[in-house]
Amino acid sequence: MTESQAANITFHRPHVSRQDKERLLGQKGMLLWFTGMSAAGKSTIAHALESELFSRGRMTVVLDGDNVRHGLNKDLGFSKADREENIRRISEVAKLFVENGLIVMTAFISPYLADRDRVRSYMGGDFVEIYVKCPMEELERRDPKGIYKKARAGAIDDFTGITAPYEEPPCPELTLDTSLMPVRECVKGLMNYLDSHYNRADMVKL
Repeated sequence: MTESQAANITFHRPHVSRQDKERLLGQKGMLLWFTGMSAAGKSTIAHALESELFSRGRMTVVLDGDNVRHGLNKDLGFSKADREENIRRISEVAKLFVENGLIVMTAFISPYLADRDRVRSYMGGDFVEIYVKCPMEELERRDPKGIYKKARAGAIDDFTGITAPYEEPPCPELTLDTSLMPVRECVKGLMNYLDSHYNRADMVKL
């Protein structure tokens, strides 16, 4: 966007505030950012958590890495620059939902620490980083899409954990080791965290 184009854009403030929407929904808008290697269980846990939150009357949305790449980000590849843009776009979409009072869960490998730190800075106190951890041996044993096998054979370029790096979160809010914890236990841990950190006087318990 050029400087002259930017000069013709005006940011419109909503008439209904975020606080009013949160009060109506009885919840606090937040972003739960699931990061981890392919097949670690990010999407599985995010959707299981969504089911639990839905059963409690919460309004949620899950943004899944593969699903988003079929639409919004279908023009992006897997180079470092494209991965950065992928995360930038997702953070913008997530912020729109959060500012309207929704609980957003994103399931993206998001391998680079700098990209996740930018999202944390952008989202402020609405950001919860959840590291879905799993040893490489277990990931390759699971390999539900057969992509680790393809990557090992050299059929996939820039594959995280094999030909591209994954930078582990140094200080995530939560770490879920799916080689040790079943999905139900992961969801229980997440609910305990949310109930203890996001229970405000004017909100019902999550």
